[in-house]
Amino acid sequence: MIWRWPERAAPGAPALRFGGQVMSYGMLASEARACAAALAARGVRRGDRVAFLGANHPAQLVLLFACARLGALLLPLNWRLAAPELGFILADAGAALVCATREYLPGARALHAQVLDAEAAWGAAPEVPATGGAEDAVLLVYTSGTTGRPKGAVLTQQALAVNALNGVDMHGMTSADRVLTVLPLFHVGGLNIQTTPALSVGAEVVLQARFEPSAFFAACATERPTLTLLVPAIMQAVVTHAGWATAELGSLRAIGAGSSDVPLDLIAAFHARGVPVQQVYGATETCPIALYQSAEEAMAAPGSIGCPAPRVEAKLSAAGEILVRGPTTLRHYWPATPALDAEGWFATGDAGRVDADGRWWFTDRLKHLIISGGENIYPAEVERVLRDAPGVLEGAVCGRPDARWGEVPVAVVVPGPGFRRADVLAHFQGRIARFKQPHDVVAVPALPRTALGKVELAALRKLAISG
Repeated sequence: MIWRWPERAAPGAPALRFGGQVMSYGMLASEARACAAALAARGVRRGDRVAFLGANHPAQLVLLFACARLGALLLPLNWRLAAPELGFILADAGAALVCATREYLPGARALHAQVLDAEAAWGAAPEVPATGGAEDAVLLVYTSGTTGRPKGAVLTQQALAVNALNGVDMHGMTSADRVLTVLPLFHVGGLNIQTTPALSVGAEVVLQARFEPSAFFAACATERPTLTLLVPAIMQAVVTHAGWATAELGSLRAIGAGSSDVPLDLIAAFHARGVPVQQVYGATETCPIALYQSAEEAMAAPGSIGCPAPRVEAKLSAAGEILVRGPTTLRHYWPATPALDAEGWFATGDAGRVDADGRWWFTDRLKHLIISGGENIYPAEVERVLRDAPGVLEGAVCGRPDARWGEVPVAVVVPGPGFRRADVLAHFQGRIARFKQPHDVVAVPALPRTALGKVELAALRKLAISG
């Protein structure tokens, strides 16, 4: 049971460093017990969903362990989403209450009747016994869906515990490590590739609310982290920053990288500084660690996604799709939608290959997924909003390569009376998260379609690029 992690570490050892303050493992354990008591006093029971809305903050990790004690589920919310999107998730999950940092309290109160200040003291409710077990669901993470609505992946305490073992193996992690976490904890990558594995072995986590290049460089120099996790968009921001050439990176044993295909030039930039870039592959539904590189493999085979994690099985389907099976895969989609085939395999929607040396390589996405700055964007989500944009007869959305973000969404539309590009772009504001909003609108006489009337994606992308 993951709620035991803070309890079994050395009480005086540093667990979380945030905003100049240090929380020891003893304090983390005490906070988790107090939080669990406060939640129970407000009626939270086994199986209930407790949402968290806020930038990275120790309170989210306290809340995770508190939910684990009760057998409840933590529902981390992406603060970048628009209010209607957050409202849908809260309603779909049936959240019992929302814990929010002070920055997001007004928005949380507009969305839900039961809201707690996550930065305030939890109170002095009587302590409740820990009843959460390995088979209890503990994390409900919403991921974009191909139907245009996000769907929640249900992950158990066992999934997080086994994933933590794989994270420890991947990084050679011990209690002596210091992990710098800059990726958002509302994604399983930021939460579960390094952060929870570190807490499972009594290591220290240096937590930043949001990524900012100068703060990242300052933390590398002063906090001396041994590990950190980045996505390509952040790697790009780091290596093109004015401080890159003189940045103090000597404490870093390696960085993890994933969420999308990692450009070789970014890997080479870190390798030139003597820092191996260990690629990790997975999905929200796999907790996420499914395949990874060791530090040695990172230097030997840049660009490979490594090999299956020790406690995970992976194979290629007849069509070349990467399939994953094991204790870290989701139980089901919320509330009870099957996610695995009859033999327990999860189909990732990604194509891959395995070379003669047994190394795995990502080759393409079978889903129409756009990954922009590490964020997943499904065109269907954007197209739902595009349908009633002013002056648009019909339209479709796809990705366009972008030097900064990897790719960005672009709307390809058939214009009607009154069409104005600026009006279409403005139509998305407040209706969908900013990172999902099209960066451009390309007007065409007709959408390219197959004989069956489906939009032809390859031709659509050509239009988006040439437009």
